[in-house]
Amino acid sequence: MCILCGQRVDDESGVTFGYIHKGLRLGNDEIVRLRSTDMKNLLRHKKLYLVLDLDHTLLNSTQLNHLTAEEEYLKGQSDSLQDVSKGSLFMLEFMHMMTKLRPFVRTFLKEASEMFEMYIYTMGDRPYALEMAKLLDPKKEYFNGRVISRDDGTQKHQKGLDVVLGQDSAVVILDDTENAWTKHKDNLILMERYHFFASSCRQFGFDCRSLSQLKSDESEPDGALASILKILRQIHHIFFDELDSDLASRDVRQVCLLLSFEIQN
Repeated sequence: MCILCGQRVDDESGVTFGYIHKGLRLGNDEIVRLRSTDMKNLLRHKKLYLVLDLDHTLLNSTQLNHLTAEEEYLKGQSDSLQDVSKGSLFMLEFMHMMTKLRPFVRTFLKEASEMFEMYIYTMGDRPYALEMAKLLDPKKEYFNGRVISRDDGTQKHQKGLDVVLGQDSAVVILDDTENAWTKHKDNLILMERYHFFASSCRQFGFDCRSLSQLKSDESEPDGALASILKILRQIHHIFFDELDSDLASRDVRQVCLLLSFEIQN
């Protein structure tokens, strides 16, 4: 039964939104209604939707036992979990893991939140997704529970906008893995991968020293997130130009296509 409308939902119809509320399943008609209502509200506030991948997009994580001898120094440089808003390198011993936030990510989230309602969408499991959300958004200013993990998806090894309560025509996706979004490539802006740890380089077959081994990092003002923020501003500006008042008929995918064509040429 649909919790919101009380209608009976067949197993073959509707979608489960367990990340919003455990066991919540919505019928297709209710999903359409909610998306339409939310879209109107968002457009009134001059906002769109932004779906953000975690690993290699906003951060990089590694198992502690995967650290190389050259990376052992990182254990002495990790930041306190008591006030994560001031740090970027965290040792999560209870998860046997270390996580490095991508340079500029805090400024990126703050400024992007003024233009977009943001979701996290990761292929990691739910406990991991929630811990990463705490590091990125310790004051719960940006995501407000909109944290989607592989446990919430409807297709194995795939991500889909069917579990996002936003209309496809207003969604921008940032992800480093194009193959994860086979049904939504027109919404996708492909991110340059962030490889801070050596294990990340090995995972993708790179025979080179990682940023951590080089004791280096991406540039804050000129790195990938700073560059993408400029593109997001362009998308937002073009979508909300004053030439046409009928915002509901616009499609952000056309804007992304236009900008990608301009960048390539």
